[in-house]
Amino acid sequence: MSTVIEARKRHYGVTARQARDERLGTAFGRLAFHGLISDEQYQAGLAFAELYRRHHVAMGLPMPSPRSVAGILINEGIFGGSPGEPGLDVIERLRRRFDDATDALDQCDREHRLSPGRRPTLLVYRVLCVDEDTRRWPDEDIGNLRVALNALVRVFRLERR
Repeated sequence: MSTVIEARKRHYGVTARQARDERLGTAFGRLAFHGLISDEQYQAGLAFAELYRRHHVAMGLPMPSPRSVAGILINEGIFGGSPGEPGLDVIERLRRRFDDATDALDQCDREHRLSPGRRPTLLVYRVLCVDEDTRRWPDEDIGNLRVALNALVRVFRLERR
């Protein structure tokens, strides 16, 4: 573990205490670590990433090739794996939940089609499914990502009460 901490300190310019924060292990987590997205947006993104993974596994769909070690571990089932084959009722609930989430993201794309930057849905896919580094993303892309994450907050009912 100390090797990971040292690498994070060196690579991200953080203290040893900050380097222990697991969010630094993914591009999406680093957005939350640096305060570029809210806690609700972060939780919604994690929920969508898990839903995406479970949906693709249950449907027998290929997973994208991740860019990070954390993404590879998730794809290989080392993190976030689920035991056994799901039943038909589980698959149907999973499909409905996935459709609700992707419908909300598609609505974001339609509503923001004239906005500068890349489409919100593409940004969610790039950071959550492929673990694309966001450090060089323009402000417009970060803003469009927040729009998509806000839609997922509503889908997963994560708003503050």
